[in-house]
Amino acid sequence: MLKGFKEFVLRGNVIDLAVAVVIGAAFTAVVNSLVENVFNPLLGALFKSESLNTAFVVAIPTLDGKTANVAFGAFLGALIQFVLVAAVVYFVIVVPMNHFKRITTKPTVADEPAAPSELSLLTEIRDLLKTGESSPLPPARDDTTDGR
Repeated sequence: MLKGFKEFVLRGNVIDLAVAVVIGAAFTAVVNSLVENVFNPLLGALFKSESLNTAFVVAIPTLDGKTANVAFGAFLGALIQFVLVAAVVYFVIVVPMNHFKRITTKPTVADEPAAPSELSLLTEIRDLLKTGESSPLPPARDDTTDGR
């Protein structure tokens, strides 16, 4: 049982996944900082508020006489953060990896031409029968005679 656990933990996929989670957490902190400290204040200045979290706040009265605040600006900030993460992942990870694959993977060249399809063979046989030409193949052996 311990041997199986050891193999599972030391398997390459588990290690790669652990590294991805740690890097992802660090990357999330960077993106959060970018959104909160750069984009939120810039967009907040456009909407005359401290940040997106306080922009586009709509107060809705509740049944008990108080108000509930709907923060559309906070949602807009989260949406911007998602787009930034997706863009960085695409341009920093996906595009370079695809380029690397193209460079390292050589296209395979077929050594032999592709075999003709059944339809093309039947069409060729039909055309030969129409013209009355003999087949390009050697005549078939007749095994029914003795051949002596």
